[in-house]
Amino acid sequence: MRCLACLNLSWQVICQRCQSELLRPSIRRRRIGSLDVYSFYAYSEIEKLLLSKYSFMGSALLKILANNSLAFFAKEFTIKASVIGVDDRLNSFGYAHTAILAHSLKSRYLRPKYFKLIAQNRVRYAGKSLDFRRRNPKNFRYYGKSEDIILVDDVVTTGTTLQEAKECCQRAGANVLFALVLADAKDHL
Repeated sequence: MRCLACLNLSWQVICQRCQSELLRPSIRRRRIGSLDVYSFYAYSEIEKLLLSKYSFMGSALLKILANNSLAFFAKEFTIKASVIGVDDRLNSFGYAHTAILAHSLKSRYLRPKYFKLIAQNRVRYAGKSLDFRRRNPKNFRYYGKSEDIILVDDVVTTGTTLQEAKECCQRAGANVLFALVLADAKDHL
């Protein structure tokens, strides 16, 4: 196959050279209410790759993004915690994008757990206003334990999803340490 970026022959959809040149993460912190959210890319840097989650190629591209950012974070983290993907249900292509991200964080200290935080309202927020997001909460249900957890999602825009997820987990007795996302869309609003 050919690399999507440079069109050279590659075993992956984005070759190693392009990954190292084009997908260099830069960790950022954003405070949303009482939640620290760490991101690795600006949304504008990887927008087209993130939108691939709505296609058959999405799982391969998300694995590449996660391995170039989240996996490095996991190697440096030395506190035991569970990693919970925000609404990690399977999509129509047979994968859950947040489960892919959570899996990339697996380490000696971090344990991904799947299908633990599920939205009861399946509304899509992509391109919607803050007012719409507030009027249409996800109504999460947490099926996990009372433990230290890290929330993981692909993008933070307004932060309403992560705030709602944190509140749900805390009501169930979990201690949300912080959230990790691939990209921050703050400047994209």
